[in-house]
Amino acid sequence: MTFNSYLFLLLLPGVVLVSASLSRWVRFQNLFLLAFSLFFYGYWDWRFLLLLGATVLVDYTVALRISASASPASRRRWLWVSLVSNLGLLGAFKYYDFFAAGLSTLLASVGLGVSLPLLKVVLPIGISFYTFQSLSYTLDVYWGRMPPVRRLTDFALFVSFFPHLVAGPIMLARDLIPQLERPKRPSAIQVREGAFLVLYGLFQKVVIADTAASIVDYVYIHMRESGWILLLAGAVAFSLQIYGDFAGYSNIARGCAKLLGVELMINFANPYLSTSITEFWRRWHISLSTWLRDYLYVPLGGNRLGFRRACLNLMIVMLLGGLWHGANWTFVVWGGLHGLYLVIHKLLLRRGVPQGTGPVVRVLKGLGIFLLVSLTWVFFRAPSLPVGLEYLGGILTLQSGGWQGLTFQVLVIAGVLLPFEVVSRFAGDDLRPLAWRWPVRGLLYACLAWLVFGGIGAQRTFIYFQF
Repeated sequence: MTFNSYLFLLLLPGVVLVSASLSRWVRFQNLFLLAFSLFFYGYWDWRFLLLLGATVLVDYTVALRISASASPASRRRWLWVSLVSNLGLLGAFKYYDFFAAGLSTLLASVGLGVSLPLLKVVLPIGISFYTFQSLSYTLDVYWGRMPPVRRLTDFALFVSFFPHLVAGPIMLARDLIPQLERPKRPSAIQVREGAFLVLYGLFQKVVIADTAASIVDYVYIHMRESGWILLLAGAVAFSLQIYGDFAGYSNIARGCAKLLGVELMINFANPYLSTSITEFWRRWHISLSTWLRDYLYVPLGGNRLGFRRACLNLMIVMLLGGLWHGANWTFVVWGGLHGLYLVIHKLLLRRGVPQGTGPVVRVLKGLGIFLLVSLTWVFFRAPSLPVGLEYLGGILTLQSGGWQGLTFQVLVIAGVLLPFEVVSRFAGDDLRPLAWRWPVRGLLYACLAWLVFGGIGAQRTFIYFQF
């Protein structure tokens, strides 16, 4: 089931009402939310529930065993059970074929005609998200950051909670589980904010992202006949598409959770208005950046082992972050490039290169970062590394060809999205429209609803469902 389907939008009010009516009985409220979450996830394919259930049972048991173990060696062994089971499932379903095919090609290049068998299995939706989320729980229990959850249904709800299950945000157990263990009664403010976030998230997805997607698809299909201006417009259009798609999903997730009396973390904070690549990664996919920092960068040594080691750690984190997105060299290159950008920025700061703070300088830096990020997104969108290199080559060599028509559409889409981003950035609040006077607010709601429900029939899937 998807957020941008009529079925979900018809069921959501009923789920909210039933959950609120059960708020006096937390156990029954959680059982109801767990049942709907499993229905929501199993609606695609009931077999996906088997893997989700295995993850829940293993990590629930491991955390209890870690907590009950007095021996450090025993605690480490149980932690390894969680690491191997979680990363093993993720590796088997997401990366085995990628590495097996690569190894077969490498062996063939040195004269060893060994062809490794491929699994060719369907990738379970959201496996990367719920694996990272569940793994963070066992690590937190191991490090003594939180006690284990005693009730299996509460832990199962933490992993499978439908608003964030498929594409995040990746919530840390110590932030979400305490909310789930107590009665969930949405306040009037949460209901208002939640309804607005659902509506605005649908607008970002259905109007911004899906419109931009048609432009991106056209440009990639006609890549070789397109001039460099159109290729550049296609790269910018994908920047708008992936932002509207993923930020839209995150806003809908936050909105649904608020309607249920639960607060999820903000996953995006106007990233395209950043003036440095470091700032961009503090504002883009914040939950993943936070997870990688807390559970990978810091354990690797972070900044504690000197400048060179910190730069190496950044590269490792970004390369693995790229690979987390998908089993394709395009994602590895995308992550590696962002790691390189971060290292260069760190080096510039270390050498005291003037950064500039004037308004004109900030605008120029913002445009430069947006262009750099947009060109790097090419590898994220391209189906293969050769296609990505050819696409970028067409831009850098000022390839001749057609460019009219679609470029203007990209400017129109950007013109719709940018004003709201600028206002919310300087207001410091993405819920700012809720403070507007009722006539203006009512007109905004009516316009958003008209645009959303006029285009919701297409139901393009969310990009991050594949991760």
